Amino acid sequence: MPCMLPLKVTLTQRLSSQLSPRRNTAFRPTREPLRDDAALQLQHSRVTGPVPFLNPTRAHFRHEARPDVRFKWTSRNNRKGRHAIAISPHQVSAESKHDTPRASSSSGSIVHGIWRMLTYYPIWDISFDIAYVFTIGSVVWVMNAFFVFLPLVAPDTMFKKEELYGGGITAFIGATIFEFGSFLLMAEALNENRSGCFGWAVQHALSHKEEEEGKGARLRPSKSQCTHHHFNKRNLVGAGQNSASKHEPGADARSWVWWPSNEELRTHYIHSLGFLACLFQLLGATVFWISGLTALPGIYNRMSRPISIIFYWTPQVIGGTGFIISGSLFMLETQSKWWRPAPRTLGWWIGLWNLIGGIGFTMCPAFGYDQNSWAQYQACLSTFWGSWAFLIGSVIQWYESLDKFPVELKKSGTRQSQEPERVDDTKRAAA
Repeated sequence: MPCMLPLKVTLTQRLSSQLSPRRNTAFRPTREPLRDDAALQLQHSRVTGPVPFLNPTRAHFRHEARPDVRFKWTSRNNRKGRHAIAISPHQVSAESKHDTPRASSSSGSIVHGIWRMLTYYPIWDISFDIAYVFTIGSVVWVMNAFFVFLPLVAPDTMFKKEELYGGGITAFIGATIFEFGSFLLMAEALNENRSGCFGWAVQHALSHKEEEEGKGARLRPSKSQCTHHHFNKRNLVGAGQNSASKHEPGADARSWVWWPSNEELRTHYIHSLGFLACLFQLLGATVFWISGLTALPGIYNRMSRPISIIFYWTPQVIGGTGFIISGSLFMLETQSKWWRPAPRTLGWWIGLWNLIGGIGFTMCPAFGYDQNSWAQYQACLSTFWGSWAFLIGSVIQWYESLDKFPVELKKSGTRQSQEPERVDDTKRAAA
């Protein structure tokens, strides 16, 4: 009889593990997006995340009026105030084809997106501000790279004290802009829309019979339907412009959050890939700013070699490492599996270029510790291509911040469309 006790404990633990789904496959009750929208049904089998012990980063919802449409909720899109849908063309009825939104990957949508970048500046949108600030900061770092690298390639272009003044001042300005952008990035992560929103207006224009058959339901982007704060011109973060009409809880109607409570930090944010990526970005930028300060004329040229190693080169190594971790986590957040890249997602490319930029900014001080001419050349070269990588990532993020209603056309026969429904862990355990 005594030998039965361990067996019972083992069976109990195994059954408990089966009844409790992994953290990345289920939302916490208070964090389930769109839980108050009766027209959308969560597909529990499509709640996923790349890391088992972290929060879900993506989910799919069916819309009762358009069976050919799936609403694609992602943690990144939710932070950015974006409302992505996926449409299966082979399921679109003939009557609904002319009411189907145009794919974001089409040439017309891309040209329109570039035109928006040149003509539309929603400064009340914190996601736009983040992208624009990082773009300006990256341009400054490209200028810095020219000041320190161009004299090595074309000595005849060098002017007196170019590296000290041109390189030093632009390094301080660029580091300060990156610090400010990282602060906005953290504010965006802390003030995410907890409940999320569909964002699309469903308009029925045909007969009642056709409506019941799922025909004639038009999908139109609707800023008035959105509860994200990005369309509210009165504040950068906090309550959405129509949150009062949605009767959201008081926690969602807040106007600003500087830092989460200990309970929120322990139960949600510490398990959020987006929050961790923003945190490492902020920490990296803060440490990196020290090297920007010590690069100023009057400080850099008066430091001894040991002091410059401690306060100029080492903060760049630590800060650049933070950029590498942040870029990697931003990439991971957009992936369905930790090992599977997501090249069809804008956020994945943003993370990739930021990762490359972080590698360049880390290799610069790694070479800079060596005073030999070849090492100093490689240090300046690393800053050069690292700055361009940050600029490319920032421009893509700028484009992404203005595309609030992305549309994806799913090709029939793809692995994702043919993937069978996953049986819930609770149902499998009960069976």
